[in-house]
Amino acid sequence: MNHSIPRKLKSICLLVSLIGLPVALTGCDDSGGYSTKPLFSDEISTVFVKMFDNRSFERGVEYELTDALAKRIEAETPYKVVSSIDRADSVISGYIGRTDRSILSAERQTGRSMEKEIALTATVNWKNLKTGEFLLEEKQVAASATWSEWQNQGIAYGSSLAANKLAERIVELMETPW
Repeated sequence: MNHSIPRKLKSICLLVSLIGLPVALTGCDDSGGYSTKPLFSDEISTVFVKMFDNRSFERGVEYELTDALAKRIEAETPYKVVSSIDRADSVISGYIGRTDRSILSAERQTGRSMEKEIALTATVNWKNLKTGEFLLEEKQVAASATWSEWQNQGIAYGSSLAANKLAERIVELMETPW
């Protein structure tokens, strides 16, 4: 009688492993769910990051965004950023269409702003130079950041932080859709 419990337990474990292992290794089908496909397209290996245009009144933020985007592509994707469009498989470009500043909180007695926010909106294009196909076409992306002069942070800090968040969102768009 003592031997029947371990034998039953072994049978159950064997049955679960025989059924569960193939299901766990295959994942779900292409209709949705999990996949073993890579997050980024393997058709592209190099990206040329074109300087973003700035159509807003906030000067200098286009440099911050372009620099942050190139660094994020290098760090978070399998793609290599190249300095010449002639050596690139794809080109990513766009423009900053809008920047908004707002006051989030103000000091009660003086009305002086304590915390401010900057919001950036950009339009992004990503083109495969091998096929001429747009991987991203006129895709709008937005990000915002806060800063406080009370903490010795200025608009340069806030716009740099917002540009980094915007670059992060652009890299997320570069992932292949599930």
